[in-house]
Amino acid sequence: MASEIVNPRSDLADEEPGLDPAFALHRGGKMAVQATVPVRDRDDLSLAYTPGVARVCAAIAERPELVHEYTWKSQVVAVVTDGSAVLGLGDIGPEASLPVMEGKAILFKQFGGVDAVPVALDCRDTDEIVETVARLAPSFGGINLEDISAPRCFEIERKLRERLDIPVFHDDQHGTAVVTLAALRNAATLTGRKLGELRVVISGAGAAGVAIAKILLGAGAGDVVVCDRKGVVSADRGDLTEVKREIAGLTNRDGRSGSLASALEGADVFVGVSGGTVPEPAVARMAPGAFVFAMANPDPEIHPDVAARYASVVATGRSDYPNQINNVLAFPGIFAGALRVRALKITEGMKLAAAEALAAVVEDELAPDRVIPSPFDPRVAPAVAEAVASQARAEGVTP
Repeated sequence: MASEIVNPRSDLADEEPGLDPAFALHRGGKMAVQATVPVRDRDDLSLAYTPGVARVCAAIAERPELVHEYTWKSQVVAVVTDGSAVLGLGDIGPEASLPVMEGKAILFKQFGGVDAVPVALDCRDTDEIVETVARLAPSFGGINLEDISAPRCFEIERKLRERLDIPVFHDDQHGTAVVTLAALRNAATLTGRKLGELRVVISGAGAAGVAIAKILLGAGAGDVVVCDRKGVVSADRGDLTEVKREIAGLTNRDGRSGSLASALEGADVFVGVSGGTVPEPAVARMAPGAFVFAMANPDPEIHPDVAARYASVVATGRSDYPNQINNVLAFPGIFAGALRVRALKITEGMKLAAAEALAAVVEDELAPDRVIPSPFDPRVAPAVAEAVASQARAEGVTP
């Protein structure tokens, strides 16, 4: 999940790499290219390369759809960033972002069986990024946008979706949203409530916050209020960006205004994707049996121990507490399903199907500390992939 923090730790460069096991793991990078066919002798070489390869190229030139069958295109994703909003480090640039992009690529492979290639771009102009990715797109079956700062990320994704006939997915937005919805569905089921009965307050109006608001509304949440640093994102504010104006028009059914703390009074759900700290008295004024999803890393907006005093279900973005809202529960299966049926795009319906499938994995095992599966649950990616593929076929977004 992207963060708006822009000052990375200044002491990182002073650490001794030899004493840190993370440096040992990353030495030489975390991934490599591996051939899927042997080149043992002259006959192998003549098939893998010249002259045999020419026959395959000519066939694809005559029938372009064959590219999916005779190249890696149908099973590989480009993980694209400009390094402008990397984890909690913020704007660290393309080269410094590569360890994260490599990490994303190995998660694609480990959890979804999808090959992925890190692509870190040395440009910040929205149109330049769109043009560059569009020119690279013939080599890939999908584009995963990663760690690109808001609000540029919204426009970049929109323009690429309009231009390309392969799935384009900004994981900081939609991966977070899918997993959040799945956890919220199960929390509601566990406590005998329906989504339509819940008033949700989201702290954060960046990439994740906007996407979460939209998917919750699409799933039938009762009401959603989004807050930024200045308080409730309401239509009467004159300082809103285009994206925030749009979200103000979709949310805040009761016309609330004021601070995050005031919005939380009587709220059923808190979703934190912004960092910062929510005072305990504000948490105490939420509705009885509330849900607290405080997902900032490494420090949740509401500490889990504090949240547990007032909430019936607590989730974080951390692996050392129950109910981890982790994007790895979504993106490998979403792309695996989309690539399986050569989907032309990833629709809202496909995201909702992914959330439903993810929630269903643990629907018979629900408990306050288990409203979402573990990232290592082997049932997750196959369930999500099947749901996404089926929904893509149902919506007719396959060739």
